[in-house]
Amino acid sequence: MDYDRATQEFEKLVEKHPDDPFAVNHLLTVVLMHDLYDTGAMNTGDYANDSFIGRTPRPTDQKIKDQIKDLVKRALALEEQQLKNNSNDINALYCRGVTRAQFAVYTGLVERAWFSALRNAVGARHDHERVLELDPAYTDAKLVVGTHNYVVGNLPWSVKVAAAIAGLSGSKDKGLSYLREVAKSDGENSVDAKVVLTLFLRREHHYDEAMGYMQDLTAKFPRNHLFLTEIANLQRASGDLPAAQATYRRVWQNGREGKYGTLHYELAAWGLGELLRTKKDLPGAAAAYELVNQAPAPDPDILQKANLAAGEMYDLMQKRDLAMKRYETVLAGNANTGPADQARRYIREAYRE
Repeated sequence: MDYDRATQEFEKLVEKHPDDPFAVNHLLTVVLMHDLYDTGAMNTGDYANDSFIGRTPRPTDQKIKDQIKDLVKRALALEEQQLKNNSNDINALYCRGVTRAQFAVYTGLVERAWFSALRNAVGARHDHERVLELDPAYTDAKLVVGTHNYVVGNLPWSVKVAAAIAGLSGSKDKGLSYLREVAKSDGENSVDAKVVLTLFLRREHHYDEAMGYMQDLTAKFPRNHLFLTEIANLQRASGDLPAAQATYRRVWQNGREGKYGTLHYELAAWGLGELLRTKKDLPGAAAAYELVNQAPAPDPDILQKANLAAGEMYDLMQKRDLAMKRYETVLAGNANTGPADQARRYIREAYRE
């Protein structure tokens, strides 16, 4: 997750191959992923259900927005030119599908423009379905097609009917099957497929299979705390609370030992606090939430939620002075958030379950 280094390397690649849409797409991907990480949009817990749709993300710097849009425009121009010369150019079709898919992620998660995101996602799917028609062995193309199949197949019945009328179909089983093919391959999308599969399998309560993918990625990328944290999330979701508790603590300890650099490993402390809260271990939960304050440059959203939650625990333990300090800390951050509104309410009246 060394985004700065990856960005520099792909910028050099684009300089060396300015007319290669593959190179431009790689740079686009790392810039977008870096932004999603910086704005707190890569917490898998937010996508375990549909609550992420109503989530208000931290704003993306306008320069980053402009850079992403410029890269999308540049990649599409290259791809369209190649397709103008040969409408069945498999690599150009694949690249255009990737560009459209990344722009769908951007418009959905950054701009919150869901119709635009859907339009780009459909375009990406059509491009990669065409790739598979021309070359059924082009396994990497099954990532987008599989993801779209699962998403459409998971829609409520009434919405699915409307989608079918619009010419969109989907099957959860087909989607998962395609994603498993990509995950098992040695293509460049194998890692992404395992991440997407884990997200979908968690929603389906297929925890063992999802955990297998995360264990594989943890071994392959030991400096990426998100994979080990996701193992803890899966253990917790499956009901194995002792194992989850131990894994959250392991992530936290790894972070304190410098194994994750400046990455936001405080997600593990937040997860630990949530776990202990469900066990009614109020002192333990409060202590876990407090750990977030000890992380170097913690994610602002996680920090604010943790301080609010710590205050709630103190209120339940009848430690009003400590609770008030935590609520005041919440308000010292961004005062225009949901947690800030709750903190103001609890300052007036102590939190009660």
